Amino acid sequence: MPTESKLQSKKEESYGGQKEYIAKNHIWVNNHYDANNEFNDLFGENGMRLNKYVANAGVCARRKADELIAKGSVQVNGKVVVEMGHRVMPSDTVTFEGRVLNPEPRVYVLLNKPKNYITTTDDERERHTVMELVSDASPYRLYPVGRLDRDTTGLLLLTNDGELAQKLAHPSKELRKVYQITLDKPIAKKHLEQIAQGVELEDGLVPIRELECLNAERTLIELQIHIGRNRVVRRLFEHLGYQVVKLDRVAYGGLTKKGIERGKWRYLNPKEIIFLKYKS
Repeated sequence: MPTESKLQSKKEESYGGQKEYIAKNHIWVNNHYDANNEFNDLFGENGMRLNKYVANAGVCARRKADELIAKGSVQVNGKVVVEMGHRVMPSDTVTFEGRVLNPEPRVYVLLNKPKNYITTTDDERERHTVMELVSDASPYRLYPVGRLDRDTTGLLLLTNDGELAQKLAHPSKELRKVYQITLDKPIAKKHLEQIAQGVELEDGLVPIRELECLNAERTLIELQIHIGRNRVVRRLFEHLGYQVVKLDRVAYGGLTKKGIERGKWRYLNPKEIIFLKYKS
């Protein structure tokens, strides 16, 4: 588990541009908010723009927040505000659909999901959820970015950063994901070639960026994919007559499982956060 020690102050330690980015964007790292952990640091002398406040509270991305504000869905101190440039101060109360918002620190957690956990924040059938595995990661409510089905293992990102979550989940993003697949029988060479060229499923073509057979028995396959359709990897092999015995996501947008045991998690480091936001 990550340590609970505070990051040192700016005078004691510096990440350079990354340090400035963390402080400016109120990011939770190593179990503590950097830049003296002061709530008022978020606002500055002139306050915070309302759309940023709404986005920081995890409601949605900042662009979508503009739409909500324009529709009159956001109130400040009990009054509807529709001005795009409106700024709020720490003493203001901001509500959305009757819920009081809080621009809490952003938390980024990378989980190595085990089997038999479902990717949801709660389950009415009381099955195990991934939220149980990260319950001690943050005092703030986290949400999974995308999904891994119950029987799929591997990397899953959880965060309260609504803007990043929407960006990574959008189909146009084509985020790089690498899976290792164990099949019930050896895969035929013609099917490997067919997968590499692209297989047409009921919801469209499945383009594969990289494909490799990892064992002599031809039952362990690794592939890189940039689309995020529901159960697309399993459906791909089922379409060709194979059953997926194990499915493990080993890489996600440049992040890997290195150092994370199954069922465990870690915080993203500053470089990884910046990469996902601007370079992935």
